[in-house]
Amino acid sequence: MPDEIEFLVVGLGNPGAEYENTPHNLGFLVIDRLAESHGIRVSRKQNLSLVGWGAIGAKRIALAKPQTFMNLSGPAVKGLIERYGLKADRLILVYDELALPWRELRIRPRGSDAGHNGMKSVIGSLGTNEFIRVRLGIHPDHAVGDGATFVLARFKRAQKKEVEEVAGQGAAAVESILAEGVEKSMAVFNRRAGGLKTEEE
Repeated sequence: MPDEIEFLVVGLGNPGAEYENTPHNLGFLVIDRLAESHGIRVSRKQNLSLVGWGAIGAKRIALAKPQTFMNLSGPAVKGLIERYGLKADRLILVYDELALPWRELRIRPRGSDAGHNGMKSVIGSLGTNEFIRVRLGIHPDHAVGDGATFVLARFKRAQKKEVEEVAGQGAAAVESILAEGVEKSMAVFNRRAGGLKTEEE
């Protein structure tokens, strides 16, 4: 392991090719974008996850993609936090959020799981909800019917550019949190747009 890791950045998703281009894997896409931008290889197997070490700005960080399936992400995240000797407030969790409109992003320093099973697993394993999260809105401007089916359906080819923009925004939010802190980053990124307002503080 390199010098002491200061932050753990985890993207939630599902392993396997069939899930690659789905809303539920936006967390993975953000980790991929950060890895690419900062020359980090996320290939080491640790604590049920693929992990890479490096630096983003002045911060030494680990990037991780749990390989346990979304709804069982908690033990992987807990194992990594313990391995690096970090407190929960040094975790940045990136994940898709059906309660937010597509392409909206929210940074939160803490909060409930808001019905998200991956979050439920992480909060349950850590025993706290006091960690930073970057929530990527995936709700389209029409009814989705069954949410579980929607989050695992592939993005349409026409959405490719938008998906890349969302991943870029998520990566920029993580970079901002590491450089400027949560409060300043919230002021920049949490601009309200129209749409759903089922927010939790």
